[in-house]
Amino acid sequence: MVTEDDVRRVALSLPETGEKPMYGTPGFYVKTRWFARIREAGDVLVVFCPTEEDKLALIAAEPAKFFTTPHYDGYPTVLVRFHAIDAGELRELLTDSWRLRAPKRVLAAFDG
Repeated sequence: MVTEDDVRRVALSLPETGEKPMYGTPGFYVKTRWFARIREAGDVLVVFCPTEEDKLALIAAEPAKFFTTPHYDGYPTVLVRFHAIDAGELRELLTDSWRLRAPKRVLAAFDG
């Protein structure tokens, strides 16, 4: 199980990442593009997927970890339950989401 502090530590370890409130909860940005946020309940993370089809596949494969709400229908974002993932999965989810949102220059420097 991960905590809000774990999310913050991992997210802010990624290049050119900052934190600022998003709808009253912690949001994480690479430059000006958000890539993750903690939902109001404080135990759910929102991250990006490559496509909505990928999101639906995650939910179908592991519904105890991943889910969505009508608010996120039509968007390539998935909700992740803190209690269902470990630190390694958190790092992977945040890094993948960051990679999808990072500007090309930032991504190239990270991969370089």
